[in-house]
Amino acid sequence: MKRSNHLCVFVADDSTLVRAAVVDMIACIPGVKIVGFAGNGIQALDHVRKTPPDVLVLDIRMPGKSGIEVLREVKRTQPGITVIMLTNYPYPPYRQKCLEAGADYFFEKAMDFDKVIEVLAGMSQKVIEVENR
Repeated sequence: MKRSNHLCVFVADDSTLVRAAVVDMIACIPGVKIVGFAGNGIQALDHVRKTPPDVLVLDIRMPGKSGIEVLREVKRTQPGITVIMLTNYPYPPYRQKCLEAGADYFFEKAMDFDKVIEVLAGMSQKVIEVENR
């Protein structure tokens, strides 16, 4: 759901420190707007159902519902939302499970923060270009 010319992003991670770092990092990208964040899968699903973002950044291991469970539900009910899995568990079985469930991207927290920025900056630029036509 586009709101003005911003790419709307929601972040779900159970670590307060990681969540804050991801939100701060993403908020610096021109044209990106953080529309919310959650510390568990249930809160994330509740928010996404009520106010679907353009992009959902998900951790795999969270209380309530795992990021994989949230991913499956989001892709089943709102397949147009881009889902970026950002995890400390970059193991092939997790990657495979996430990609099979519909994840658009799968990144490792320790190594791939720059890739998250690149993806969101590129998506934001496309939103801005469309809005300016």
